[in-house]
Amino acid sequence: MVDIYTDYLICSFGQASATGLARLLDHQISHDAVTRFLSTAPQTSANLWRVVKPLVRAVEREEGVLIIDDSIEEKPSTDENELVSWHYDHSQDRTVKGINFLTALYHAGEVSLPVAFDLVTKTVAYTDAKTKKMKRKSALTKNERYRMLLRVAVHNQVRFKYVLNDVWFASSENMKFVKHQLDKEFVMPLKENRKVAAGGDEKKRGQYVAVSQLAMEAATTRQIWLEAVDFPLLLTKEVFTNEDSGVGVRDLVSSDLTHSFDQQTKLYQKRWSIEVYHKSLKQNASLEKSPTRTTTTQRNHLFASLCAYVKLEALKIKAGVGHFTIKSKIYLSALKAAYAEVVKLNPQPLAA
Repeated sequence: MVDIYTDYLICSFGQASATGLARLLDHQISHDAVTRFLSTAPQTSANLWRVVKPLVRAVEREEGVLIIDDSIEEKPSTDENELVSWHYDHSQDRTVKGINFLTALYHAGEVSLPVAFDLVTKTVAYTDAKTKKMKRKSALTKNERYRMLLRVAVHNQVRFKYVLNDVWFASSENMKFVKHQLDKEFVMPLKENRKVAAGGDEKKRGQYVAVSQLAMEAATTRQIWLEAVDFPLLLTKEVFTNEDSGVGVRDLVSSDLTHSFDQQTKLYQKRWSIEVYHKSLKQNASLEKSPTRTTTTQRNHLFASLCAYVKLEALKIKAGVGHFTIKSKIYLSALKAAYAEVVKLNPQPLAA
């Protein structure tokens, strides 16, 4: 049933429902059977690892990177529960209703595979001090979940050297965790107000300044000390042009002090793979197309979407084309079949 359902998610272009799958298969499998499948015990990150492990072992390499980020499966019309809740979406700068999940994405060569995931559940009820309304919050912070995913990847012996993430996970605690406890390297961006010391002597004297105020030319590197981090970091200042033609600055720090500017910035560019992954999950693996209503069926549909993504990545390796090309080929085949059906139903041309 997992194979059947994930194939359905890949070929579907509309709502992905139990009834829709049953109709697609001419009711050889009933919609009740699909519902029972989605209603079984919730599938976990360990189940995903069993699915993706053979493919990871085939492509992994010592220089691989592990990228951590979160995304939201929007479900605006679904009743709120501990899984479907309100979350701040920094990409939209507003709160949205849906399922917030974190992924550890393994990237090696041109292949990107989810090796662990975690769902944000808001199980703690509390009263908002300002509005006096009842709200929900998670018992774990996202940074705690971030570290948990990294532990899982190391426990599963995934071969990687670097951890990449965006500025939201670039805390001092996370940096020390990656370097000291995992014995891995990282590249992370800094917010412009993070405090840095220009050298060891300045660190000893407590002379920290905001990284945005540090005198440094663009496209250069220098060794610095970040406040609350007990080892030196390599800082690069990257200046780029935004889509609106404005100038942006990104301060990247790495625990690997051997990088050149090009090495550090090119390595961090691999973090974009997780944005592509999120987009493919939503557009090619029917992540947001399910009308599921219970926490169990919602969890299992999300798990199935992750498995559908893994299938697409395996197809990409085999066929040498991307997910969106694969999906467009499926759509064209479906369109041809639909056109042939219309011709068959109405063989007489219109009168001139």
